[in-house]
Amino acid sequence: MPGAELNKVNTVMSHNFETLREEALARIAAAETLQALDEVRVAFLGRKGPVSEIMRGLAQAPPEERKEIGQKANALKDAVAAALETRKAELDAAMQRHKAREESADLSLPGRCIPSGHVHVINQIMEELIAIFTQMGFQVALGPDVETEYYNFDALNTPDDHPARDSHDTFFVKPGVVLRTQTSPVQIRVMERTPPPVAIVAPGRVYRVDLDATHSPMFVQMEGLLVDKGITFADLKGTLVHFIHAFFGPDIQMRFRPHFFPFTEPSAEVDILWTARDRHTGETKSKWLEILGCGMVHPQVFKNVSYDYEAYSGYAFGLGLDRIAMVRHGISSITHLYENDLRFLEQF
Repeated sequence: MPGAELNKVNTVMSHNFETLREEALARIAAAETLQALDEVRVAFLGRKGPVSEIMRGLAQAPPEERKEIGQKANALKDAVAAALETRKAELDAAMQRHKAREESADLSLPGRCIPSGHVHVINQIMEELIAIFTQMGFQVALGPDVETEYYNFDALNTPDDHPARDSHDTFFVKPGVVLRTQTSPVQIRVMERTPPPVAIVAPGRVYRVDLDATHSPMFVQMEGLLVDKGITFADLKGTLVHFIHAFFGPDIQMRFRPHFFPFTEPSAEVDILWTARDRHTGETKSKWLEILGCGMVHPQVFKNVSYDYEAYSGYAFGLGLDRIAMVRHGISSITHLYENDLRFLEQF
């Protein structure tokens, strides 16, 4: 028998299967990680492990012993494989328990107080105004922020050469399309599809090229419109006086001033006596602040929406919600309302 074959036979015969089994099971039980367990698998069942060596040398064993050696080798292989699977399941379960402990909530910890949000001061004012006007029979109507020049200017009787149509006053999206400068286009859209009588308020954002303590390039306005038979300027004044007293209280000082708007005739502005602390000097000062424009709807506007201006009349008004908030809360600059400073907003 050649020397190499004799060595294989000696290797097969020299293995003590019980000793190998006990050694393998001991190392499997001692493995604390999946990596260590895999190292035990390679050491015993890998290509260079004892079980593989036995199976490779089986052909050179005496014929009468091959069957017994093969059975013992397979039994050893099965025992080691079963122990590996059992230990792997145990390690997997231990890892899952550890992960669950790491990710679980500690119910003994004190709870975290999450501050609750609240309605922005402008939206608070809007909701209050809507409530006042809906009690008087007005309905809420909405329209798009991006408007055509027709709805924003032409239908409202604003001529082509009016300064409001210049780029230094109006944001143009593209030729013929603008960011609406007022919520008045909503009244045109409503009248086009609604026969009189009509009574609406239209709140929403509007945009103008302007910025100072009382002006913002984006602000919030509420348009009002009432159309019916026999409507007069006295009805307009009565509506606005009722609103101002309901909102500010009966002692508020107000005044009407004649004014001009292309879409109303006659027209007026309404001022409120405004008291606020000067942010530079700290002194409390009072001055008149214009909060709305109003007037009787111009006959040309009625023609543009196919209303019979001889049978119907109406009034319109536009409220600046930002300025009303300034009057209500004594705010010195409109910019505070849009700076998103929580120190300011949390006061409301």
